[in-house]
Amino acid sequence: MRFELYTEESDDRIIYITGNFNQWNPRDRKFQLKQRDHNQYCIEIADDLLPQTIEYKFTKGGWENVELDQYGNITPNKKATKSQGVTSDVVVKWRFNWGPFKEEYFPIAEIISEEFYIPQLERYRKVWAVLPYDYYVSNKDYPVLYLQDAQNLFNEGSGYGNWEIDKKLSILSEYGRGDVIIIAIEHGSEERIKEYIFDNDNVANGSEGKKYIRFITDTLKPYVDQNYRTKRDRDNTGIGGSSLGALISIYSGFLYPEVYSKLLIFSPSLWVEPNNNFPMMNFRVPFKTKIYLYGGGQEGSKMVKRIHIFEDYLKRWEKKNLFDFEFKTSINPEGTHNEFYWSQEFPRAIEWLYYNNTENPVEVKPHQQSIKN
Repeated sequence: MRFELYTEESDDRIIYITGNFNQWNPRDRKFQLKQRDHNQYCIEIADDLLPQTIEYKFTKGGWENVELDQYGNITPNKKATKSQGVTSDVVVKWRFNWGPFKEEYFPIAEIISEEFYIPQLERYRKVWAVLPYDYYVSNKDYPVLYLQDAQNLFNEGSGYGNWEIDKKLSILSEYGRGDVIIIAIEHGSEERIKEYIFDNDNVANGSEGKKYIRFITDTLKPYVDQNYRTKRDRDNTGIGGSSLGALISIYSGFLYPEVYSKLLIFSPSLWVEPNNNFPMMNFRVPFKTKIYLYGGGQEGSKMVKRIHIFEDYLKRWEKKNLFDFEFKTSINPEGTHNEFYWSQEFPRAIEWLYYNNTENPVEVKPHQQSIKN
């Protein structure tokens, strides 16, 4: 079957077709379109690879670069039957790096406290709540994700760049996937390494990770549940971060599996625990825990290797009935150890952890109406 595409928006990005014939893989080299002239592209796909009813979309290498309509809105899946033999489509606009971002879907970022008291550590910390855009005009309860290193999550002034979670949540909301409250805890600057290391005085003399985990679990979470409309059960509670923030989130999930069912683990500092000697609670019935693991191929020679070794340990712990893991590992061969790549991965992790989709938010109805005060 022949698929033809006309698009006036041209750049250097390769165009792919994806659909129910390749598990919605948005960057499958086997389904790369050939350019016929400046604006015309095509691909021929063997009939035996296609179902009778075909659903598909065009991307420029990922869901962050997917097709849009002339207004910058999500397009529904294109549909065809194999008997047609040929299709001709037009794409007017393309996403670029998840953009454009629509202001009406931006989440509400508010400060819970400039100086939230941490009794376990006898110090204070700035804590944010990032709420869905319609939080104050709805009566819904929301799942929660606790994230470390708030300074690098959405503040434009961050010296290292940021994850742009506000922009990414606006995209997810447009797809109907933004109903999550993010609680963002700022790191303690010079105290950061101590607080994010569980118990390793070779790395951080006087490591305080155990107390920090207790702060989030025993002090901050009860406060959030009391003051916001949250779904308090473990099935709707997650924790995560990057680098050392990812490491302390692993500890949190393993020590308190009755509290956290979802772990967002980006570029974890597994070198601190090369033997993966994570303490964990023993329960008679293992808790089901979802873990989204991400690492970049350019983060140093051992990052990807350590992630795969950690995967193997997860499987071993499953066999011992310590946990019931469901995990997804995403490796970006081009990824370096910085916020830009964590920002790219954030929407995929949220969708997998909280919405159970595999890759594409297929046939989610666009929210074309805005909710405004």
